[in-house]
Amino acid sequence: QARLVESGGGLVQPGTSLRLSCAASGFIFSAYQMTWVRQAPGKELEWIARISSEGRRTDYADSVKGRFKISRDNANKMLYLQMNDLNSEDTAVYYCGVQISTAQARGQGTQVTVSS
Repeated sequence: QARLVESGGGLVQPGTSLRLSCAASGFIFSAYQMTWVRQAPGKELEWIARISSEGRRTDYADSVKGRFKISRDNANKMLYLQMNDLNSEDTAVYYCGVQISTAQARGQGTQVTVSS
């Protein structure tokens, strides 16, 4: 059973950076594309980034392109999201996710709050 645990969130000021981590277990991490999604207060879930299984291809939502970078360490089954130049619109709960067959798995999320 896939298990994902996010960490690294917190309260930060606008313009600063934060790095989120996601520890994966229970599945062959290196075989799957991984994603980051977020949910802001009162809004729907928003996909923000994905990375191919081997880490060579990445895609980003327009809202974070140029500021966020997704990466992975297959040897240690870790997924990362480097977030730079944060602003108030980045305030959300961030989740890492994986789709295995027809099942979508996500962690419990980590809260990121951007405020002065």
